[in-house]
Amino acid sequence: MNYLKLISSNHDFAKLWAAQLVSLLGDWFSTIVISALIVTYTEGTGYQGIAVSAFLIARMLPPLIMRPLAGVLADRFDRKRLLIISDMLRALAVCGLLFTTRGPEYLPLIYVFVVIQFLISSVFEPARNAIMPSVLYRHELVIGNTLSSITWSAMLAVGAITGGLVAELFGTQIALIIDALTFVLSAFLVMTLVIPETPRSEIDAPPRSSQDKSKRSFADGLRYLRHHPEAASALFVKAGQSVTSADTLLIIYGTQVFVLGDQGITSMAILWAAFGIGAIIGPLITNRFSDESIRDLRRLIIAGFLMIVLGWLLWGLAPSLELLTLAVVVRAMGGSVNWTYSSVMIQQVVPDAYLGRMFSLDFAGFELVQTISIVIFGLLIDAAGSSGLSALVFLSALAAIPPLLIWLRLVQTLEKKEAGTLAGLPA
Repeated sequence: MNYLKLISSNHDFAKLWAAQLVSLLGDWFSTIVISALIVTYTEGTGYQGIAVSAFLIARMLPPLIMRPLAGVLADRFDRKRLLIISDMLRALAVCGLLFTTRGPEYLPLIYVFVVIQFLISSVFEPARNAIMPSVLYRHELVIGNTLSSITWSAMLAVGAITGGLVAELFGTQIALIIDALTFVLSAFLVMTLVIPETPRSEIDAPPRSSQDKSKRSFADGLRYLRHHPEAASALFVKAGQSVTSADTLLIIYGTQVFVLGDQGITSMAILWAAFGIGAIIGPLITNRFSDESIRDLRRLIIAGFLMIVLGWLLWGLAPSLELLTLAVVVRAMGGSVNWTYSSVMIQQVVPDAYLGRMFSLDFAGFELVQTISIVIFGLLIDAAGSSGLSALVFLSALAAIPPLLIWLRLVQTLEKKEAGTLAGLPA
């Protein structure tokens, strides 16, 4: 109910949220279609795992390279204008993907246009996240970020299912055209957005560190991070949980292990939808145990890391598509909790003048670790074959434990430091 109240009472956030909703719907249309297209083009070649991993890397690596510039752009220039330009350029990039549906000889072009699309997205995401504290009051940050997170998840679920259905009924070209149109609609919604000069989240909020707007370089952002461990710790979360990537294994399981529909499109849609559902319910459940303080958010992230480990264990034991779906839900719950609360922590402690660079660095850490994970698991999948997939899943469960232990240590250190600071205050 609080989510509906926020949308109805805060029109600027509602527009930003609606823009996110429609563009994400199109994104998941094309993800399902392109994944299936790549698997089809590489059938019988012996390098399907690498081909799928290359697709995921094409989504991850270009933004990673672009992040230093993207963060500076989001802090130096009008963020609303950056969102509009990004949406229109992404629509053109998706239109380019239409040429790749003609046959296997166009496979390299898929990667070219995906790289272009996600290079542009690298500017969009930090700018959008940096705008949120401007249109949300401080007490709305957790609800707003939760809504943003579950919207991503809901569109993953809805987009996966509808993308699969549209591709089955009308073909891949129609799905890609729908994706391009969603970016155009998103740009129109952002045009109507009004961003206040003073961020609403900073009204009546505790004073933060200096917001000298003359300091807009990437190096200055790194210096800020070095002197603020509470912000640096939040940047660990997304990277830490990305040590194990579910994307590659999910696509392989949907197209090779539990196959439903032509080219595994139906089973992939079910698994992506399960991931989306898990990501929706994760923060909705944990929000009930949060008072929205930094201390509570850090401790709930511990639960998120635990759910990731449990999800991998259930995945490795799953003998059917139904039980695998449950495992994917649990794995996604943990990831969504961590993603949502780490974003809120950044927005609560970082001044507006630094938000673009902080979110750019946050996404860069996530993309770097995920890219490495995708490469490693793509190679392992091709080396192990279908008989070794369950062993790779259990390896993921094992690899998910060190980030949990590191986060526990970080929380302990930060709470001890904060307790010492409070103890030193005059009565």
